Amino acid sequence: MKKHIIRLFSVALVILFGFFFLPVFDAKADDEVAEETTVAEETPAENVDLTGTRISLKPTSKILQINSGSVYDETFEVTNDGGAPLQIEVYAAPYSYVYSNEEDLYKLGFNNENNFTQISRWITFKDLEGNYVERAEFTIEPGATLVVSFRISTPASIPSGGQYAAIFAHTLSSAISTTGIRTEASPGIVIYGRSTEGEAITSAEISDLNIEQKTVDGKNGIFATAKVKNTGNVDFTANGVLKVEPIIGFGSYESPVTNGRMSIIPEAELVVSDAWTEAPGFGIYKATWKVTVGDTEEVIERVVFRISPIVAIITIIVLTIIVISIIMGIRKRKERRSRLSA
Repeated sequence: MKKHIIRLFSVALVILFGFFFLPVFDAKADDEVAEETTVAEETPAENVDLTGTRISLKPTSKILQINSGSVYDETFEVTNDGGAPLQIEVYAAPYSYVYSNEEDLYKLGFNNENNFTQISRWITFKDLEGNYVERAEFTIEPGATLVVSFRISTPASIPSGGQYAAIFAHTLSSAISTTGIRTEASPGIVIYGRSTEGEAITSAEISDLNIEQKTVDGKNGIFATAKVKNTGNVDFTANGVLKVEPIIGFGSYESPVTNGRMSIIPEAELVVSDAWTEAPGFGIYKATWKVTVGDTEEVIERVVFRISPIVAIITIIVLTIIVISIIMGIRKRKERRSRLSA
């Protein structure tokens, strides 16, 4: 009898280990992809802080309505928040996403030219002599803010839809750190040009909707993800709303307005996500994940058995105590019977 109980207990431990902990181990591998995806989705930084260099740009983006054969004069600010003078070079580059077969995701890049990045070739900057050039250099004293003027000169014919570029302020001679290493920074702003000519097409493909309990960056919770691909010719905002209601348990969640939102430019497919990381340690919940782009909408529902690693450990400990108590009780009864029979 004792051997049977020990065997049953061992099987129970194996099942519990596989059910509660293997998903957590798998999630660690998923975390690496999630981190890469986040990097791929980042826009040029508003503020870069390296040893000896601190520089920021304002605003972080500009949205412009553009026509063919026109000139648009705009400005942005560059601030030297460091303690030494900075020499910078400003220039424009294509703003697009490129699919990586190796990593199976779209990564942000500034070298890929396509039909939606032509605006990067239409941008020039006003230099110290008042001329508009492709690249301009400036020196900014510590604590000073420089107003940079730039011009967008559109050709006689421009494509319909959106045009996207990044403007960078690259440091040419930043301060040298105490280690003797010269540090550089390249914060930038994004230009969203929207043609008023032709047809603006908002079209999206929403796929791979998923809801699961896992651990990401040390946070265990209910995570929702989806892929959204822009198949139109103008940028749009994808919205994801995660709603979690208790079937057994406590607490509920619904995505705040600021969560689950992402701007996606044409020819890019990005991951929209949200998560409830403050869910109670145990419960059964009904989770709904809805992703929308304009009139396009996809929804999935899942019943999620929520149990955190801590609760799983406590459960195993309690089961262990119960089984040990049963074994000890059986042993005591056998000893008592032995004494009585003797």
